[in-house]
Amino acid sequence: MSKISPISRYTFIGGALTLVGLLIFVWMIQIQTSESAEDLRAMGQNYTYILKTIFPERGNIYDRWGHLLAGNVEVYEIGVDLPSMKDPKTIAITLAEVAGLDYGKVYGELTKEEDPDRPRRYVVLANDLTPEMIDQIKAQKEQLDAQINLETNARKRAALPSLEGLLWSPRLQRSYPEGTLGASILGFYSYKDPNEAKGYFGVEGEYDDLLAGQPVQILVPTDPYLIGESPSIPPGVSLVLTIDREIQAMTERVLDEAVADNDAESGTIIIMDPRNGEILAMATTPRLDPNEYWMYEEIFPNPIPFNRAVGQTYEPGSVFKVLTVAAGIDAGIVTPDTPFLDTGVINVGGIPIYNWNRGAWGPQTVTGCMQHSLNVCLAWIAQEMGPTTFYTYLQRFGIGHLTGVDLAGEVNYPLSVAGDPNWYPANLGTNSFGQGVATTPIQMITSISAVANKEGKMMAPHVLKAVIENGEQYNNPPQVIGTPISAETARTVTHMLAESLEGESSEALVEGYRVAGKTGTGEIPGPGGYLSNLTNASFVGWGPVDDPQFIVYVWLEKPTTSPWGSVVAAPVFREVVENLVILLDLPPDSVRQQLASQQGISAR
Repeated sequence: MSKISPISRYTFIGGALTLVGLLIFVWMIQIQTSESAEDLRAMGQNYTYILKTIFPERGNIYDRWGHLLAGNVEVYEIGVDLPSMKDPKTIAITLAEVAGLDYGKVYGELTKEEDPDRPRRYVVLANDLTPEMIDQIKAQKEQLDAQINLETNARKRAALPSLEGLLWSPRLQRSYPEGTLGASILGFYSYKDPNEAKGYFGVEGEYDDLLAGQPVQILVPTDPYLIGESPSIPPGVSLVLTIDREIQAMTERVLDEAVADNDAESGTIIIMDPRNGEILAMATTPRLDPNEYWMYEEIFPNPIPFNRAVGQTYEPGSVFKVLTVAAGIDAGIVTPDTPFLDTGVINVGGIPIYNWNRGAWGPQTVTGCMQHSLNVCLAWIAQEMGPTTFYTYLQRFGIGHLTGVDLAGEVNYPLSVAGDPNWYPANLGTNSFGQGVATTPIQMITSISAVANKEGKMMAPHVLKAVIENGEQYNNPPQVIGTPISAETARTVTHMLAESLEGESSEALVEGYRVAGKTGTGEIPGPGGYLSNLTNASFVGWGPVDDPQFIVYVWLEKPTTSPWGSVVAAPVFREVVENLVILLDLPPDSVRQQLASQQGISAR
């Protein structure tokens, strides 16, 4: 019998061990990549570490002059490390006295029977305590600890009150220092649950990703005493808005008074710079204090929108005539002096259309038609243009399309044009004076801004002026989104509407400043037709006529003191402008023109 040589034996043993090693290696790879691997890792983390998401500081929001509108304040999460807790009763009493927590709920949470399969290590009791509350708790704990340390008797020492196990850690909470000021523009940030927190409506919703920054994930010990400092991560982007805090406050005050004085269901006022589309103020009712965002459903029961300026369509009525007459003049159909014989009725698509007072006004010019707000005359202008030309202009003005304003929640109502299944020939007449067509206030002020800026250019409405990132400011340039009419048409319509206001001694006139504008009284559609006793009262106006620097849109929904925009909305416009020219430091026309003349002489 032949013997196995030592070399063969060693070769066999080495090969076997190598094979076993390879099998172990393959087995380890399979375990780590198996479906159960994540579960195994999670089970291990439950006993030592947990994966925690760290959120960066949310960016601030400022008005155009640097006033803080939305920021962050330091608050504290407070909880208890259960294994080290000695006196749940004292902890519950302390938190009830200092932080106003419910004693029974806290004590019950600390003493409830444990689930042996899921033992608790740490329990959170509150997450919004102020630094002042924490200072009080810290002082009480130090006092109790001192008493315990002085007691030498072990039994008496164990019976002394103790806050052992009580822990607190700071975090940032969204804060709105101005309360409801600008709330319709800002929206709100739901911060209660950090993992589900997000921005809603307005700027907080529109720019949520920028403000939030990039969160990171880290492993944190389950033992709260082993938790170190969180890693430093860059904050979110801060925003500078076009909003002027003082103008916004004034606008909200005037609006609230107007809604109350006219017993209206709601109100909206927008102030924009027609030259660049910057929104200086936007006020709507009702308003929510974003510091108490959980009241949202109570303040805005369905279907009330958060911000009516961008979130609610309505039939605007005669303010829409600005677009019709601008289209007619730009298309060469009429001029301000074109004569028209008003008989009080016109037939469009087989339907008779009447003036607002059912009266006949006789010989008029187009300027007179606008001054007296004659439906019959505007329907005639639309007929002269024809459906194709008329609706082409409306689409160029952006009617039927979103404006793209940088506020979350903008809505739109489609514009029906000739050829659509739900369009009828009579629509040509009613649409000409703002009935049977629905818009939002932001759509109306944006489209009419092409007339107001005397350039015929429609500017993108926006509230973002600049972003601040890593200490650098990046400005948001104005954008032209259309040129629906020529500059000549814009200037012609502006002067015509200034003459119209002056000819009727309108309540919208502002002493010392020449303004242009148009009233609007829109009927409200109901289940069986238009409501007979309720209207939407509006006014749109801009100025100064020689150098327009503002355009103001006013809408009062369902006023009960009077149905007419000339009575209800025009005085609101006047009051806004009287305050606005002071806040803008805008001298009266005569002073400005004199200064311009002197500068012209000096330049020569």
